[in-house]
Formats: sequence, structure tokens, C-alpha cells
Amino acid sequence: MNKQPQILIIDDEPVARASLEGLLFNQPYELHFAESGPEGLAIAAAIRPDIILLDVMMPNMNGFEVCTLIRTNPFLGEIPVLLITALDDRESRIAGLKAGADDYISKPFDSLELLARLQGVLRLNRYRHIVEQRNELTQLHEELLFSYDKTIEGWSQALDLRDKETEGHTLRVTEITVKLAQAAGLDEDTIKHIWRGALLHDVGKLGIPDSILHKPSALNEAEWVIMKNHPTYAYKWLSSIEFLRPALDIPYCHHEKWDGSGYPRGLKGDEIPLAARIFAIVDVWDALASDRPYRQGLSESEVENYILDQSGKHFDPDIVELWRNTKVVNS
Repeated sequence: MNKQPQILIIDDEPVARASLEGLLFNQPYELHFAESGPEGLAIAAAIRPDIILLDVMMPNMNGFEVCTLIRTNPFLGEIPVLLITALDDRESRIAGLKAGADDYISKPFDSLELLARLQGVLRLNRYRHIVEQRNELTQLHEELLFSYDKTIEGWSQALDLRDKETEGHTLRVTEITVKLAQAAGLDEDTIKHIWRGALLHDVGKLGIPDSILHKPSALNEAEWVIMKNHPTYAYKWLSSIEFLRPALDIPYCHHEKWDGSGYPRGLKGDEIPLAARIFAIVDVWDALASDRPYRQGLSESEVENYILDQSGKHFDPDIVELWRNTKVVNS
């Protein structure tokens, strides 16, 4: 249920207050009254009204002074103020606007005109609140995304810590994959999903026993069957998280091969998502170029020759050409 707009009337004359109360009594407003500037400021601070109807000619603190204090108060500064006064000269109007009034109406006022002015200011204020709420939601959404991304970074670091042999691998391949995706002309939103997917590309290995994941020798056939489940694990775990669904292509498909001999689904050619095809080259490049306890990393030329040899087999030929021409590894 929408709350009725609150109107604060600040006027030292009882007749003027009664006149405004009679005019607005049947309107959908909640009315509050103050007999002086200081009292009005106190009530405004307590209720944060939607609009203030402010008389100018008051003793001790006139309406211009009250309006100025309202505008300089960060808690009250955005409340609309409608000045109502017997002063009708140009200088008084300018003084009111300089003090921060949103509108100005002269006594004796026309009741229909006052209602129209009041409704106009309240309508603009409502629109302003809608814009503010949208901006707040946008900011909250951005903060939530930032928190999600920091969580993803934490997951990727935990994965690297689990497998000391590939420490630093995730950050390296993520950085290079993003560069290659940029070189491919992909838009920023798509690249952001690729960044997330690259960070989480091996999250499914959390479901692989250490005895297999850290085995110093070659895996046997039964162990390979278990190892090949890790992309499927990634899909099962991440597909239920709506935020991460657009990032699933890499964790689920980065072991697919252009010729259809990959896993877990044996996708072939363009059936493989573009993000996974881009990542596959970077992932293999890093694996071959990095030292392992059981072998030294290959030289740059040896890695390049291998990737070129696998064009049309393991890798998308167009992505191989892009990788070769952009030299993102050394950039």
C-alpha cells in the first residue's frame, strides 16, 4: 500500500494554517503544521515530508532563512519547498528562488492554482524518487556482482592451492584468454562471462580424488574415466547458479576438440561454444609451456608448432590463426 504524501505547512498565522488545512483536508495528503521557522525545521527533521509549504513573512526567522537552512542541511536538502507569501514583487521572487525554493505562489492564492502547483511539485518529486531508487538498485546490483566476482577469484585461488603443480595456471590462462577474446572482437559482457568461466575452468576437479588428481604417473583407463567427469561436475554445480550460467561454456566444454574426439560430450566444430574454443588453445599453451615435476616446459617454438599441428584436430583453425597473429601470449 502506497503511503500518502506528507505535507508540512509552516506559517505563523492561524488563519492561514486553517485555510490551507481546509483546502487540503479532502486531498490524499497527510498534513503537519508548524507555527515558526525553528519549529518547522524540527518537524521536517523528524518526519522528512514530501513537500514543505512555507510562509515568507514570519517573525524572528523568515521563510527565506528557513528555506536556506533546509537547502544547506544534507538530511533535508532535497525536500521540495513551495513558498507562499503576500510579497509579489520581482525581488522577493528572486530572493525565494536563490534561497532554494522550488516554486512560489502569492497570497491571496487561487485554490485551484495552489493544488495544481502542489501536485506538479509532488509529481516531480515522485519521479525523482523513482530515479533514485533505480540508481540505488543499479549500485546494489554492481556491488553484488563485485562480491560474486571476488568469490569466484577466491574459488580459483583455492583450486590452484590444491594443485601445487599448476599453481598460477588459472590466473595466467584467464588473462591470456581475455586478451584473445578481445582480439576476436567480442563485446564486454561476453568477455566478462569468459573471464568468470576461465577462472572456474577446473572447478569440477574438486570432485576428483587426490589419488587421481595428484598421481605422479600416467592415469590408467579407469582413472581416466573418473578424471573425464570433472567438466560434468562443473556443469552440475554451476548450472543451478543463474549468475554463472553464461560462464558455463568454458568449465563444461574446454576439453572438447574440433574433430569431435574430446569430452565430455564429443562436440565437434562449431558445436563447441566459441569461449571454449578460445580457451582450449590458451589452456594447452600454458600446460605445455609450464614446468612439471616429471618434465621441463616446452620452448615457445615447440608449443607453437604443436598448436599449429593440432589446427583442425584439437583446435578451431580460425582461433589458431587468431592466436598466431595476435601473439597474445607475449603481449
